[in-house]
Amino acid sequence: MISKYALLGILYFVQGIPYGLQSGLLPIYFRTLGLSFTKISLSKVLYVPWILKMLWALLVDQYFTKKTWLLLTMWGFVLVCLACSLMAPEADFLPVAIGLLLMNFFASIQDVAVDGVAVQLLGQDEVGYGNTIQVVAYKLGSVVAGGGLITFLHHVGWGTLFVFLAIIYTVAIGFIWNAELRQRLKPSQQGRVRYRTLNPWHILQELLQVPDTLWTAGFVLLYKLGEQGAISMFPLFLLDHNFFPLDLGFWNGIVAMTFSITGSSLGGYLMSQQRNAFSLLKALLMFRFFSLVFQTLLIVAYQDKAPGFEGAAVLSICIQHFIAGLITTMTFSMMMHCTQKAKESIQATHYSLLATLEILGKLVLSSLAGSIVDWLGFTWAFGIFLALSCTSVVYILPV
Repeated sequence: MISKYALLGILYFVQGIPYGLQSGLLPIYFRTLGLSFTKISLSKVLYVPWILKMLWALLVDQYFTKKTWLLLTMWGFVLVCLACSLMAPEADFLPVAIGLLLMNFFASIQDVAVDGVAVQLLGQDEVGYGNTIQVVAYKLGSVVAGGGLITFLHHVGWGTLFVFLAIIYTVAIGFIWNAELRQRLKPSQQGRVRYRTLNPWHILQELLQVPDTLWTAGFVLLYKLGEQGAISMFPLFLLDHNFFPLDLGFWNGIVAMTFSITGSSLGGYLMSQQRNAFSLLKALLMFRFFSLVFQTLLIVAYQDKAPGFEGAAVLSICIQHFIAGLITTMTFSMMMHCTQKAKESIQATHYSLLATLEILGKLVLSSLAGSIVDWLGFTWAFGIFLALSCTSVVYILPV
């Protein structure tokens, strides 16, 4: 069991690095270069490979082994990182963007393979702890690539940073090479999967017939609305109001993510204790709404050099990330419980469907958040984020 959790932890850790680069390091770095909020938010379009995970899932289910897919994507990461180390984003913005797009492409394929292995390996009583490993390791990778690296970017430079990431992926290749990953599908099942890939409508019907799939799909589309806009834009508000990039990298990238990881760990523990998940989730969604109210009031009442503002801003970020960690782990555990009700031959594809919708719900608002701020200003934008955060509360109340 320990080796199983360790392997999943390593895989999810390296999978979180591209997200950390684009959500933690690049927005602050690009803002210091003078880019508008709209352009910074539109960089989230580079996450588009995650929306196409269903296509990769069909390929990963049908061809080769999970280990082969993992090794191919890891080598892809190494090559892209080495290529990015030879560029400068100020002068080579388009090539760097293409490199980040490729990193998301490899990460999305890797995610399908890892999720398929996790669904197969984890028993019902292990799902809570397994998803804690998933979320916490992913966030640790994000912290290293986001808040951690931005702290050292000024000292080591862009090129050295990406060489360091290439070394991390090379080490991960060694772990995967020595890991024993059994092929999930039996040879007798390959023909049935190949037949399904020729009938996309039949695949979708079969996926939606799995119990609780429709409700779970609706929830994962909605649960991050509002929160995602606030998480992506509040640090940039602080950056524009006398917060230094290094301080912001420390508080938002390291300290806040520590709170997020703590929340994720607690969420996994609560799920493993088989408590009433829906009642707890309702309470957490309400608590998150009030934390967004607090953050919005900070923006409305902001005054330059107001005493206590910086401490209140950091506190709001930490609370927000702690609640987000709790909710995320519980949601991913619900997704995995739902997927385990599906036939073994479609479990990887089923989980990829839910995970794709979860990413889509986050991506749409985070891509538009900068345009909303540029158009309406921070105060009205956060009012919209508050309204959107109510949708998940309304959705889950009847359950």
